[in-house]
Amino acid sequence: MSWSEMHPLLSQACWDTLYMVGWSTLIAVVGGLPLGVLLVLTDRGGLLQNVLANKVIGQTVNIARSMPFIILMVALMDFTRWVTGTTIGREAAIVPLAIGAIPFFARLVETSVREVDGGLVEAVQSMGGNTWTVVRKVLVPEALPSLIAGTTTTVVALIGYSAMAGTVGAGGLGDIAIRYGYQRFETQLMWITVAILAVVISLIQFAGDFAARSLHRRGGRSGPAPRLRLLKAGAADGTGKGGDPATADVSKAA
Repeated sequence: MSWSEMHPLLSQACWDTLYMVGWSTLIAVVGGLPLGVLLVLTDRGGLLQNVLANKVIGQTVNIARSMPFIILMVALMDFTRWVTGTTIGREAAIVPLAIGAIPFFARLVETSVREVDGGLVEAVQSMGGNTWTVVRKVLVPEALPSLIAGTTTTVVALIGYSAMAGTVGAGGLGDIAIRYGYQRFETQLMWITVAILAVVISLIQFAGDFAARSLHRRGGRSGPAPRLRLLKAGAADGTGKGGDPATADVSKAA
């Protein structure tokens, strides 16, 4: 197969892969972020402690994570057909990709949020901050560098999932590798597909690491202790400000 024949195939396959991964990542973040935060809040000692709810949510997440993606795709075929009207194509692949990624990302969010300094949470509560204020002003901002790293990990995992989805007619680079590289013995095209996947994953990982490091240097977890002292000082003198604009924002939100 000549390059002039491979180029349109690879171009369309790259676009299909990015389309599936992009939408799946967006849905995974929207669904997984609140789920992960909820796992922390409802745990023992959490702001919304509810052991039963935590166990139910945790077990549901564990069961969803334990299911191999190829089996999940088959199990969700009826649901996928109900949502998209079909079980093949890139739109249909987004459904199992997103459902498989939500519990995966939720656990990453849970790990990130648990690492936030509990003293900051106590300081905001001492100034009358409610649960929503703590989540919005402390938990998510302080965990943001780690959340970016978790999102990067999720995107990389979804690229691998999308390649598997290509085996059942979802399109994308996985479909090209199977149909042409394996079934038609176009070895050159298969290795080009592998190289493209490696380059795309490397670029995404580099961008995610760079963003996480940048956020860490600008704030994130690099300076919780100084802000904590300011918050405590503001709570002690009754102003709720502590001389820090960020603390003033918390006080207003509370």
